[in-house]
Amino acid sequence: MTEPRKNYVRPLDIKHGHVDMAHGSGGRAMAQLIEELFAKYLGNEYLAQGDDGALLPNPGGGKLVMATDSHVVSPLFFPGGDIGCLSVHGTINDVAMMGARPLYLSAGFILEEGFKLADLARIVQSMAAAAKGAGVPVVTGDTKVVERGKGDGVFITTTGVGVVAPGRELSGRYAKPGDAILVSGTLGDHGMAIMAERESLGFESPIVSDTAALHGLIEAMRASGSDIHVLRDPTRGGLATTLNEIAKQSGVGMMLQEKTLPVKPAVNAACEFLGLDPLYVANEGKLVAICAEQDAEKLLAAMRAHPLGRDAAIVGRVLEDAHHFVQMTTGFGGKRIVDWLSGEQLPRIC
Repeated sequence: MTEPRKNYVRPLDIKHGHVDMAHGSGGRAMAQLIEELFAKYLGNEYLAQGDDGALLPNPGGGKLVMATDSHVVSPLFFPGGDIGCLSVHGTINDVAMMGARPLYLSAGFILEEGFKLADLARIVQSMAAAAKGAGVPVVTGDTKVVERGKGDGVFITTTGVGVVAPGRELSGRYAKPGDAILVSGTLGDHGMAIMAERESLGFESPIVSDTAALHGLIEAMRASGSDIHVLRDPTRGGLATTLNEIAKQSGVGMMLQEKTLPVKPAVNAACEFLGLDPLYVANEGKLVAICAEQDAEKLLAAMRAHPLGRDAAIVGRVLEDAHHFVQMTTGFGGKRIVDWLSGEQLPRIC
């Protein structure tokens, strides 16, 4: 009597293979993709539970913070990063800007039929490295596949959960007249890195994305004892749009000083070449901090002592203003309105 034939599934051909519709069908091929790629690199004790959600430890005390973000950046790979690490950093930062300690991430993938498995593996490995480096694991996820031509390679949605201790909540509602406005570093790095790569623009000094998880920097800022009222990461729409959002939330005005705004020469040159304003160009590894005026120098010193805040600067003040205008004193001593972004300068930068 012969033994029954065992089912045999070939290992994924990561080097030469492509995503096909079966990888999103919920069957054997999908299970193989999850096991041999996602679980291999993103695996941890929570993901290994194998359920449609994750049973997680209760950190106890405080309030939970949740943030979600979808990532459609084009191109998928760019100087300084890719859609994988960007999806991790962006959501961790959204949680951290609320004053919370990021704890867990979920990740949802929409894959296009025909997408190279080698590129997918590179993205997942980048996510794994970013999550490990930040100490924030991906604990659950989902994968869907769409027909060829109905996607753009890969889209990723990440959701983050964190906890904020009582009395340490932060919000865009808390800016007060007299507060100081600080940024943690140079403006526009991510957006111009994407633009230069997308348009195959060559500059003498290469522009590299600043994508990074900022919760470590925030911990250092908190440890300084400074009275921080608002934190926000200036992503889409850049510093200008971010400050307009906060001004509206808090019912205040703001005055920037152009001469104090940190912008790398290469980014400034690229913006001039393309007719863009660095105030409106996105970052993915910088933050805006608004704090009590008397603590501005102390907070600045704490930021500059951290690797992700070396180029931090005090760039303005919060004012009383019933119109909630954001203004800027120019290098020539005049003033101009820094208005909301009209339209989108750089689509699909995150």
